[in-house]
Amino acid sequence: MTSTSSETRPFNAPDLGTLVVMAWSGEAPDGDMPYLLAYSLGDGAAGPEGSTAAVEALLENNGLPVGGDLVDGKARPSLPVSLLVESGSAVVSMPGFSAQCVPPPEWLAAVEERGFCYFVFTTRPWPEAEPGKPVDPEALAAFAGAEETLNEAAHIVLAPRTLRG
Repeated sequence: MTSTSSETRPFNAPDLGTLVVMAWSGEAPDGDMPYLLAYSLGDGAAGPEGSTAAVEALLENNGLPVGGDLVDGKARPSLPVSLLVESGSAVVSMPGFSAQCVPPPEWLAAVEERGFCYFVFTTRPWPEAEPGKPVDPEALAAFAGAEETLNEAAHIVLAPRTLRG
């Protein structure tokens, strides 16, 4: 079945489980690149498989292709995904999802310098990375850089907004 942008998939919010957003920056040839990663812990009402399906439906219903091309949010002002950066916090919002994180200072500096961040919202659950618990940098690199994580994700370039405009 081919999906069109006017179709929506059934979506059951309790199946999402706990959604987490994590910010970090990484070295790139032209300076630090700010990244945001969103994922479910897989603890939704229907278990990890249900969380995967719910995240996939959430993304597709918002026009974000899973495993598809990079979506340039800077070039698509009508994209229903936004990033608010204010008072040292980052808030990512879209219909059906809103999450806040406190990024490290180097992430904030990289976003300010570049004028965007690279947002990866994966359908792959990561139950080991719970909110409030430190994540080992090697574990983050292994999960965020895994082919399965990247292939089962929407990839979006997001320009930050501020309350000041």
